[in-house]
Amino acid sequence: MQCGAFKKFRKGWLAGCILVAVAAHVHAGAPALIPLPQQMAVRPGSFQLTPETTLFASPGSVATARQLAGELRAATGCPLRVRTRYFATTPLAGGIFLTTKLADTNLGPEGYELTVTSNSVVIRAPQPAGLFYGAETFRQLLPPEIFATNPVAAAEWPAPCVEIRDWPRFPWRGLMLDVSRHFYDRAEVERVLDLMALHKLNMFHLHLTDSQGWRIEIKKYPRLTQVGAWRAHEAITAPPEKGTNARPAWAAVAAGKFGPDGRYGGFYTRRDIRRLVAYAAARHITIVPEIEMPGHSGAALAAYPQYGGEPVASGTDTPISTHNPPAFGIYNPANPATFKFLDDVLAEVFKLFPGPYVHIGGDEVRKTYWRNDPACQALMRREGLQDATNLQSWFIRHVEQDINAHGKTLVGWSEIAQGGLAQNAVVMDWIGGARPAALAGHDVVMTRNAYCYLNYYQSTNRAAEPRAQDDYLPLKKVYALDPVPPNLPAQAEAHILGAQGNLWTEWVASLPHVEYMLFPRLSALAEVDWSAKDARDWPGFQARLAVHEQRLDALGVNYRRGSE
Repeated sequence: MQCGAFKKFRKGWLAGCILVAVAAHVHAGAPALIPLPQQMAVRPGSFQLTPETTLFASPGSVATARQLAGELRAATGCPLRVRTRYFATTPLAGGIFLTTKLADTNLGPEGYELTVTSNSVVIRAPQPAGLFYGAETFRQLLPPEIFATNPVAAAEWPAPCVEIRDWPRFPWRGLMLDVSRHFYDRAEVERVLDLMALHKLNMFHLHLTDSQGWRIEIKKYPRLTQVGAWRAHEAITAPPEKGTNARPAWAAVAAGKFGPDGRYGGFYTRRDIRRLVAYAAARHITIVPEIEMPGHSGAALAAYPQYGGEPVASGTDTPISTHNPPAFGIYNPANPATFKFLDDVLAEVFKLFPGPYVHIGGDEVRKTYWRNDPACQALMRREGLQDATNLQSWFIRHVEQDINAHGKTLVGWSEIAQGGLAQNAVVMDWIGGARPAALAGHDVVMTRNAYCYLNYYQSTNRAAEPRAQDDYLPLKKVYALDPVPPNLPAQAEAHILGAQGNLWTEWVASLPHVEYMLFPRLSALAEVDWSAKDARDWPGFQARLAVHEQRLDALGVNYRRGSE
């Protein structure tokens, strides 16, 4: 029956199924799932989603069932009622059953089992996150039009009969969005979170502050947003509108990103942040806020120059250009009031973001002022610090004590290892340092710029691409990443948390441009993070991506077509 017309593993499996093992080529008849599951068997037949289909859920699974029903209703127009089954452990005929009962705990907190027969669908997982990922996989089993946001007329909704047993390779499957250089409002960020959820990504690194803009309301220091969130003007150069990949609105900036006085920028209120955190949590995504220090702090110091090391003009706007970052913008560690300011800021950040991680940047610190300032030199002598690099390490250790005291873990870029790593810090490796950090017992997120910087060009034909940073990162190279450094001992390998894609937005001023830079490269990285290493198969991924792009089309995603 057509819903659109209504409203308006395992060894010993049954003979006749196609087993897709982790080290095998995906069979041509297998579903085009991204990321590829750990284990999948395809059987003859299909389950038909109809207006009579009901979703059943055990008590702890109702929220996920309702979420899935809502997502399926949009395209199908089917009523898809949700009913609670308090004691049942097996499905009803014709229904979709979500449950945590009798789940295999060996699957881990994000693992799930998905069984589709011609008569029923069962999604079973030890934890709600696994149920959610099982539901996302079920959606991908349906025709790509299921991702449409409006009812699809005269459509049928079959899902192939499969048995899937799945879990992620890594616990950190991330994306960083830089909202400092160009601001994206709450609705735009929610769109990014939805696309992350589709790909089973679970860590959203929100780059909230930099020299180019301060994007989070801090009640105790209102000038951070009154001054630091705005610029007097913003020159945005439109890219060439030519070539097969040319799209309109690459450099468009929404009118809402200009204040009534014409200044460009914006920020998230505390209410915005709470709503974003809740929106992400409903999709099992943790938001990791980044508050840059000790460098990249020009926006903060334009608002409160007394905490800085070099003169930064203060007033009604910040003297900062998006495309020409300033040489200034470094905190003064010799001023005790600096740490009081940072402690106050972080105290509000801790309350807004319940996740376990807080990112403090720590990269590209220009230490000239520290080397020449008498007060900083006196501090170094007092603390027995040999040079400015050791002073940076001292600064970060000082901040880490406050972060740890609030039950949080400090994350920083590669440079936080210079001069000695803070005791419990997580290293986000963009230019090196993963191996020594892991060997020393520190957790590591692999985000090497050569594989993970999604602000790089996607083609060697730059005339056909929007303006990007001066490097080249094709889809195939993203897919080739292994987050684990070669020959790393097993005990250290456990410290590699996963990989993360980063989108710096110097030249990315609109959501369509964000989507263009992210996809399909983020789809490839999602598979790197989730699927078994031995299952990596570039031709197979390309074949599945051709179907996955139809899903992106249904969602209206402005992805880059064609791959290199």
